[in-house]
Amino acid sequence: MSPKRPPSAHSLLPAPKKQAAPGATRMRRFDNIDLRLLRVFATLAETGSFSAAQITLNLSQSTLSTHLAALEQRLGGALCLRGRKGFRLTPLGEETVEAIQDLFESIDTFQSRISQAPTELGGRLRIGTIGGIINSPEMALQHVLARVVAQIPNIHIDLRLGVPQDLELQVADGTRDVVVGPFARHAPGVQYVELCDEPHALYCGEQHPFFTMKDADISKDMIDQARFSVRAYRKLEDLQRIRHPRASGSIVHMEAQLMMILSGSFIGFLPEQAALPYVKSKQMRAIKRDIYKFSSKHYVAFRTIDEKNRIINTFVDEIIKRCRIGK
Repeated sequence: MSPKRPPSAHSLLPAPKKQAAPGATRMRRFDNIDLRLLRVFATLAETGSFSAAQITLNLSQSTLSTHLAALEQRLGGALCLRGRKGFRLTPLGEETVEAIQDLFESIDTFQSRISQAPTELGGRLRIGTIGGIINSPEMALQHVLARVVAQIPNIHIDLRLGVPQDLELQVADGTRDVVVGPFARHAPGVQYVELCDEPHALYCGEQHPFFTMKDADISKDMIDQARFSVRAYRKLEDLQRIRHPRASGSIVHMEAQLMMILSGSFIGFLPEQAALPYVKSKQMRAIKRDIYKFSSKHYVAFRTIDEKNRIINTFVDEIIKRCRIGK
């Protein structure tokens, strides 16, 4: 047997890398793109302007721009242009809109097939709601949840709190199955079922100067000078309701508003049911209720594609029944 020949110097060199074909592009991975960003851009493209998209989505200009920039960074290029020639999509933007439409059609088809598949009634229900709803006799979810669990013992409930505009986006993009709150009814592809009206009033705490004053002695100028805590997601509405010149505080959840008012440093709006225990214990009072009162209409919302989903229908039916009992 002849001895093995040592490897040549050439054979010890690493193999040359294969060159990509001319014009070939590197494929980008998009598996972690937030579906909400796609929904936001699709709405922007559909409305044809940033101002119209802001109204439809109930988003500020800065938030809308941030969402768009995040999506453009993931996709690797500009999706739209705006300037003296007006708003227009780039070629990448046009392709992205078409791809988004195909993607969401596929997701809708998938969810529709799964929701109607023959199986034992059970599964996961992702609910979103605003804070403070536990105090509402009409919409108290604790009673609704008890009824749903009694009918679907194998159900897994995922309950999250949020603000109305976020909840609307979450149900539209499928991250929440059903949501409850005072919605603007702007989310595309979403059905809204009216539940009830929630009365609100303007309140102050027992340490506030207004607490011991008669309504007739509280002037508009005095209210304008008072520190006013607004709902961050309804700031302009709250200011306009009492024509207050400025906000001195802001909150997201009603529990936080209770803290602000009970501090004695702020006045602010609260649902009457949330304020009732503190009014009875003389820790707060309503201010000129006949003038500064309003009602907020609440809805239960779910995607149109899920209208035949048995679990969602069970929840919707039960909350509608609860609202009728509570009235």
